[in-house]
Amino acid sequence: MTTEPVPIKDGELIAAVDLGSNSFHIVVARMEHGEPRVIDRLRDSVRLAAGLRSDGTLDAAHRARALASLARFGQRIEGLPSANVRAVATNTVRRLASPQSFLGAAEAALGHPVEIVSGREEGRLIFLGVAHDLPASREPRLVIDVGGGSTEFIIGRGLAPLHTESVQAGCIASTLRFFPGGRLTPKRWQRARSEVGVLLQQFAEDFRESGWQEAYGSSGSAKAVDAVVQAMGLSDDGVTLDALAELREAVLEQGQMDLLRLPGLTEERSPVFAGAVVIFEAAFEALGIDHMRVCESSMREGLLWDLLGRAGGSDPRTASIDALAARYGVDRAQARRVGQTALLLFDQVARPWKLDAEAREWLSWAARVHEIGLAIAHSQHHHHGAYILRHADLAGFSRQEQQLLAAVIEAHRRKPAKALISVLPQRYRSLARHITALLRLAVLFRRGRRPESLPPLKLSATSQRLRLAIPALWLDQHPLTEADLEQEQGPMAELGLTLEIQRT
Repeated sequence: MTTEPVPIKDGELIAAVDLGSNSFHIVVARMEHGEPRVIDRLRDSVRLAAGLRSDGTLDAAHRARALASLARFGQRIEGLPSANVRAVATNTVRRLASPQSFLGAAEAALGHPVEIVSGREEGRLIFLGVAHDLPASREPRLVIDVGGGSTEFIIGRGLAPLHTESVQAGCIASTLRFFPGGRLTPKRWQRARSEVGVLLQQFAEDFRESGWQEAYGSSGSAKAVDAVVQAMGLSDDGVTLDALAELREAVLEQGQMDLLRLPGLTEERSPVFAGAVVIFEAAFEALGIDHMRVCESSMREGLLWDLLGRAGGSDPRTASIDALAARYGVDRAQARRVGQTALLLFDQVARPWKLDAEAREWLSWAARVHEIGLAIAHSQHHHHGAYILRHADLAGFSRQEQQLLAAVIEAHRRKPAKALISVLPQRYRSLARHITALLRLAVLFRRGRRPESLPPLKLSATSQRLRLAIPALWLDQHPLTEADLEQEQGPMAELGLTLEIQRT
């Protein structure tokens, strides 16, 4: 049984949900001629970053506001299959001491899984959305997205990001940190600009030398700054460094955040406006930006395009896995042998275990990188590999997806700890258990690391049992494999499976 990803067809609805640190957004689109056509948008100013306490917990008021927003979004997309919805959480949820407790409630309210993305993955999705909204160009472009808790900087060409950085400075976080009590003074402003500038110095030179030709701002902060600049007549087109300087003086002149009244500035954006302006000013100076235009699209549109890529067979996660294997010098021939054997077994048990094309892809990915830990040491290489997978920047993967892959790699040899799988989100536990079992068997059969033919392997399964039928003559000729299979019964029990070996 070999199944392929099912493309999303014209007329189907898809949706992207962005749990940002300042606002929550949902975009609903209908597929038309192979492209998403937006038919509905909803936005709630949740200000999640303002509810993040120093101990990593979220205060009750902001938690309640977030869940109420997601319940409204959930009603809008009720009935859509999960394969047609992508929901991601960003900086503030990344920083929670116990994100899973919030995510459980968030997923229940929305009715769909919510994934946490890293700052660099957030940047990739932002650029994907922006690039689809701009005229085609072969020249590199710079995109800046000032969010509520972090700011992403991306240089890319075409639809592909080349350099992505994320810094812990957003419009809410910076306003709260640098302007406590809402007081706006030149001294506080200078301190804010200097400290944000220091954060940018770690990559500023590389970005300056990358040769980008045009700069674009995306999301609400960029739109708010541009709206005020245009309303005040500070620029005819976009935002300039001189316009930001004049805007800074206009903000400081008012002295107090709650008194901030500027042409083009909405009441909702006013409480976090100073933080946004100071970040843009620091970015213009550090990166040598003279002029920035504003783009209407951002991460949510990028999520739609990424969702289509996953469904259509151009999943960026596959490229990330191949790049990781190359970076750590994986033995490709051995990985291919293990992968082919694992997928041969997969196809025999996919139906009773209700495993789909995506599960098959996960097993293939796991086989390709199951030995990356050998680059560190042979001893405990499954632990080393799992560490790499948990902490690497892997384009296309959410944090929970990286945890899934890491758990499978860590459990693929020796005695698998039950805790590895039990700490995963509930929706991944059965998948992890099944593909770990198949990967273990494939590694066992390919222990010799030679291109030898295997006998006919007949694998059958029930929910808690695996029965493997192997020709007796072959087992007699391969006593090491037979011994390994007998010893494998204990580890399989740790996965909740009874392994039976049948000589035929």
